[in-house]
Amino acid sequence: MPATPTATAPNAGAVILDTRLQSFVFALFFIFGGITSLNDVIIPKLKELFTLSYTQAMLVQFCFFTAYAVVGIPGARLVKRIGYMRGAVAGLCLMMLGCLMFIPASQTAAYPLFLAALFVLASGVVIVQVVANPLISMLGKPETTHSRLTFAQAFNSLGTTVFPYFGAILILGALASQSAETLSGAALDAYRTAESQAIVNGYLGLAAALAVVAGVVWMFRNSLKGEQHEASSGLAGLDLLRQSRFGFGALCIFLYVGAEVSIGSLIVSYLSDSRVMGLSGEEAGKLIAWYWGGAMVGRFVGSAVLRLVAPGKVLAFVAVGAITLIAVSTQTSGTLAGYSLLAIGLMNAIMFPTIFSLACEGLGPRSADGSGIINVAIFGGAVIPLLTGFLVDGTGSIAIGLALPAVCYAIIAMFGVKTAREPAVI
Repeated sequence: MPATPTATAPNAGAVILDTRLQSFVFALFFIFGGITSLNDVIIPKLKELFTLSYTQAMLVQFCFFTAYAVVGIPGARLVKRIGYMRGAVAGLCLMMLGCLMFIPASQTAAYPLFLAALFVLASGVVIVQVVANPLISMLGKPETTHSRLTFAQAFNSLGTTVFPYFGAILILGALASQSAETLSGAALDAYRTAESQAIVNGYLGLAAALAVVAGVVWMFRNSLKGEQHEASSGLAGLDLLRQSRFGFGALCIFLYVGAEVSIGSLIVSYLSDSRVMGLSGEEAGKLIAWYWGGAMVGRFVGSAVLRLVAPGKVLAFVAVGAITLIAVSTQTSGTLAGYSLLAIGLMNAIMFPTIFSLACEGLGPRSADGSGIINVAIFGGAVIPLLTGFLVDGTGSIAIGLALPAVCYAIIAMFGVKTAREPAVI
């Protein structure tokens, strides 16, 4: 998913980012994008190990994205207090802690501990995202900030494309022929401990990589000169929700992230269905890269289109396109059903930044407050997938469960039409 807007903003022209750090800033986008999409791989793994319903399995996303609501604003305050570079190190260390928590989770074969580890990991991701966007703005001239952010988001998308592919090989490829449903007692605990070791190995590798990045960033902890932050108190920006345009936009961010995450979470199970493509867990997991890769390609195409066509019209078009692809997928079978669902990633590409920019148009000096509220609205990634899982469990059909993301896209299309007809007053 795209990089998150932050509630903190740099004082224009006050600081200049050391060019030696540029590659590490892009590495941050790559890492937190990849870690977020890796959830799509561990969901089917944990679902099998703990014989979970779809609702229970979606608690993975619920715990992960709840961190945005819980940590978003406190994380921004922390960064304001200790500075961007130290804030980045704090976030990276918290991510490392979350990765290491998978060790006791595996040894005790306890699903709640896996969920706790994911929440801690996501809390670190949120703090790093609070830091990342302001750092991008320091990489060059203010007038080219948007193009740099788009370029940085390409690294984010690269992470969401690469991580699931290799995660599927490492994690889903280790799924045993034996099923947890046939075991009980000590045998079941031993099976879960052994099979979850693949998850542990993957996240231990991530912890090592995070340690290296954190160490390098710490070396440059004093590199920003003249760093300044505006003080804030309470839940700044909540009053903006009374503005119809911003309130509608924040709702659409909530719905978009929820729809995107819901579909990504169901891809492995959906493509494994005999009605669709009947793939193994590993084969289906590798194809997640097509879903997130479509978003990466779509960003480059979309950035060109948005120069020629009004953003509201483009947003409405791709939202309707996503609905159409869901309809095609659920009403057909085989390869067409599978790849039409994966193609929704292409439709998702421009939604987040376009909704964000349309919602925040005309906010002026309140833009930072608006960004903070948008950050919290990403909590939709926790709620909508859980409701989707509940719908799948209740109907016994993933195809029917996909109706909820389709409704989300329909509301987003309405927002696109509204903003195309009613330009913001700047």
